[in-house]
Amino acid sequence: MPPLPRIAISLKRKADMGRSSTSTVSSPAASFDLDMAPIKTCVLGVGLGGLTFHIPFVLALPHLFKLHAVMERNPAGPGGKLQERFGEEAARGVIIHRNIDAVLADPEIELVVISTPSETHYELAKKCLQAGKHVLVDKPVTARFSQAQELGQLAKSKNLVLYPFQNRRWDSDFLTLRKLLDLPADHPQSLGTLYEFESRFDRFRTELKGTWKDLPLEANGLTYDLAAHTIDQALVLFGRPAKITAMIENIRGIGHKQVDDCFTIFLHYPPLKAVVGLQPQSFTVILRAHILSVRSPQVRYVVRGTHGTYIKFGVDVQEDQLKVIPSPAAIAQKSDYGVEPEDLWGTLETLDAQGNVVKSIWPSTERGTYVKLFENLAAVIREGAEQAVKWEESAEVIELIELAYQSAREERTLAVPPRS
Repeated sequence: MPPLPRIAISLKRKADMGRSSTSTVSSPAASFDLDMAPIKTCVLGVGLGGLTFHIPFVLALPHLFKLHAVMERNPAGPGGKLQERFGEEAARGVIIHRNIDAVLADPEIELVVISTPSETHYELAKKCLQAGKHVLVDKPVTARFSQAQELGQLAKSKNLVLYPFQNRRWDSDFLTLRKLLDLPADHPQSLGTLYEFESRFDRFRTELKGTWKDLPLEANGLTYDLAAHTIDQALVLFGRPAKITAMIENIRGIGHKQVDDCFTIFLHYPPLKAVVGLQPQSFTVILRAHILSVRSPQVRYVVRGTHGTYIKFGVDVQEDQLKVIPSPAAIAQKSDYGVEPEDLWGTLETLDAQGNVVKSIWPSTERGTYVKLFENLAAVIREGAEQAVKWEESAEVIELIELAYQSAREERTLAVPPRS
């Protein structure tokens, strides 16, 4: 495979997109030359993932991507589910491949987006890399850490881009939270030194969804589904923990017992160095997802520090917006795309100089921008830019998910081995 093509791109990059920084997440804003050929892309899967999180952005960025094909095994009509969702114009000229062999045999496909059931991610990604194609893999990227490591090595050996779809790094509430955590210690809304960070994705659902996610397949269950996001965000903010404790179960007792629908994961860290005053003796990250939480809106973040507490309700609005937008063009055209409503803004209770508790609002001024992941992906493929989300980072998420399941099975706290 020849080196990645370098085509003129104007990029504005932050000098540091490292995980331990609490500065605002940023990915390159790419401005491509008009004569540059868009990346010919095939999306595997036209279910919720493909039609909500991938195809809209491929279509919304025609200067960066061309939707060359989709994989749909049994399309109901000439344009398949793509035409049903976005209309005849969006489907015009898009090839519908019925199976992976047809995708691999198509020499025009440069990038494959994998948005299929989780158990298939590893095998499909491996086949696509072996066929010389760049790959974007939805979460969870694999079922096992060893599989993620193998894919990373394969992509490197073939000089191909292997990109994990950790889109929730670009949630409005996460970007807004990072701004809060970045405040200097003397700011009146600073939380001081953190000693506890809680991140939740709770729901209320008493019945099964009736999809492949209910089946006892590899990489299924709520932990693989949602901890893939919350662990990634925790690693971005705080790095690798020292220990992990987890409780994982099928609390409703319906469907297959081994398909979990509830988890609580504790990530244990050494204490964060005091920014001022009291020195906490520990720092704990609590990651939770409960399927029987009766509340609306649900709790999203609770962050506690020596000078204050931050509480945030509700989740990023992009998913709900993407499910109903009439056209992918709305991503750029709608003024409220990615903008969180004021009734979901977080609240602060902090101490003033006299030790009094002061209540205030921390507005969600940061717009949710999943599009930046795709802009960065294009820049990586065409210009060799740095990946905003590195494959090794998502592999580490899978490593911690496996440790969480082991902790839950053995009912004990496990040491997290140092990075190799």
